[in-house]
Amino acid sequence: MKISDVKTYVLGTAWRNLTFVEVHTDEGLSGVGEVRMLNHTDALLGYFSEAVPNHVLGSDPFDIESLVSRMYRNDYARQGEIAMSAIATLEMACWDIVGKALGQPVYRLLGGAVRDKIKAYANGWYTVERTPQEFHRAAKRVLEKGYRALKLDPFGAGFYELDRAETLRSVALVEAVRDAVGPDVEILVEMHGRFNPATAARIARMLEPFEPGWVEEPVPPENLAALKKAAEQIRIPVATGERIHTRYDYRELFELQAADIIQPDITHFGGILEVKKLAAWAEAYYILVAPHNVGGPVATAANLHLAACTPNFKIQEHFNDFAEAFVKAAAPGNPEVVEGSFALPQGPGLGVTLNKDVLAEHPQKRIFFNLFAEDWHRRQAEVR
Repeated sequence: MKISDVKTYVLGTAWRNLTFVEVHTDEGLSGVGEVRMLNHTDALLGYFSEAVPNHVLGSDPFDIESLVSRMYRNDYARQGEIAMSAIATLEMACWDIVGKALGQPVYRLLGGAVRDKIKAYANGWYTVERTPQEFHRAAKRVLEKGYRALKLDPFGAGFYELDRAETLRSVALVEAVRDAVGPDVEILVEMHGRFNPATAARIARMLEPFEPGWVEEPVPPENLAALKKAAEQIRIPVATGERIHTRYDYRELFELQAADIIQPDITHFGGILEVKKLAAWAEAYYILVAPHNVGGPVATAANLHLAACTPNFKIQEHFNDFAEAFVKAAAPGNPEVVEGSFALPQGPGLGVTLNKDVLAEHPQKRIFFNLFAEDWHRRQAEVR
């Protein structure tokens, strides 16, 4: 079996473009992959135009290690988000093909399930005005969707520091969410790399009464020594890793023991097997894995298969219950969240199928994602 063609499709949504990849073989089987690129979709498509003829066409989709290795090493560059995302989409599409060829779900090809359900948390639910009342109401809607864990970024446009008034406003939002969901629902707090270590530690102390399950990316991702400095002062578990794109760049984080939970993104990290290798390495440091996932349904499927077979998996991020309905319709087949968890995904392969009519109805948008603009979330909510 050989790869005979690779097709790409872009689905435009209110705040993100989702790039889907369909890998075809000369035996009629095809597989799908997907990635969300923030402000870099055209760059990714340009990379495919060169990488596919040079590395992919003619390859055996069963030879996943060989394909990933060639794409990683033969470009003779330090691989960043664009290259690792391209590799990831093709890698997960190959797993989809292999699963279909063997009639098995992907997680069984990676060692088999170690759990019978996959705990999930909601993200994307708080595109509302930054007031305690609106966050309280929005958090209630998360519970109505069946979740028992949720994540929020309450911090607005802070950079390194946060003044007293804005700090109190942000803490009030977390307090409102805790009041809305009660003591038994897990709250996770996202800092998006805004703060210096002193500010991150100060704010984390103020959040302690609300018992968040973690604070995420408390400092910018470039300086792991600064992360360690922050983590030594923060008594809440520290999570990070969505903007680290190779396992080699995780080495220093593990050696410093600067985080309790890592959050690699399958779609930016070279694919399913690469993250599974990283998870095994993390386990040697007693570190849990909570994969970052702001992708659509194919990315979610890949994450569910990884979660099913990874012993030190913690919880799965999920956006699509709080996005436009057509996002899930673009590749149906995933289980739904019930009582806080996904059921194990069904195969063969990844278990989802592209709906090209939906893709055609929602083409790529010219969007510039700007998380740190004060009114960005409000404007996105208005677009919906």
